[in-house]
Amino acid sequence: MTSRLLPFLALVAAVGIFFAYVNPLWNGKIASAKAAIASDNQALASAAAYVKRENELAGQMNAIDPAVLARLSTFLPDSVDNVGLILDLNGLAARSGLALSAIDVADAGGSPGASASGAAPAAAPSAAGGQAGDPVGSVDLTLAAKGTYGAMVSFLKGVELSERLLDVTDLTVTGSDSGLYTYQMTIRIYWLR
Repeated sequence: MTSRLLPFLALVAAVGIFFAYVNPLWNGKIASAKAAIASDNQALASAAAYVKRENELAGQMNAIDPAVLARLSTFLPDSVDNVGLILDLNGLAARSGLALSAIDVADAGGSPGASASGAAPAAAPSAAGGQAGDPVGSVDLTLAAKGTYGAMVSFLKGVELSERLLDVTDLTVTGSDSGLYTYQMTIRIYWLR
């Protein structure tokens, strides 16, 4: 009788151990460890693909002529650089025969911020920058100038041919009997965020 009872008890003990210990461990800790390993393997594969793509893009960027990159950086810089732009516009106006009397950085509402002699307000770069996810930001500069019509045409031609991306968004001309006109204009400058 013990020869039949002992295998039966061993079978009952094996089934009990399976359902009480092995199955919960297999479906619990081991299954979650397998899922974590699979997730980590997927993340490693994604990282390897990212590194491969990054190396491809770095190779393509290194193949671009540095002079072209310098021109692109001038066309759409990675910072606002109000002071440099104001100096360039002042020099252009002087070469054109136009006298600039005021240059202001306008905020999003269009009211003047800081003048050319002072520093730009801290919020100016993000104030008129467009959509939050837009990679290109913009700032409006308001200019007041006095000069002849020919000087203004020459100034606008210089703005058009500028290496920097600029848009004249508003232009107001006030007439005069002396042949010198007063100009109010708004120029929008762009940069990469």
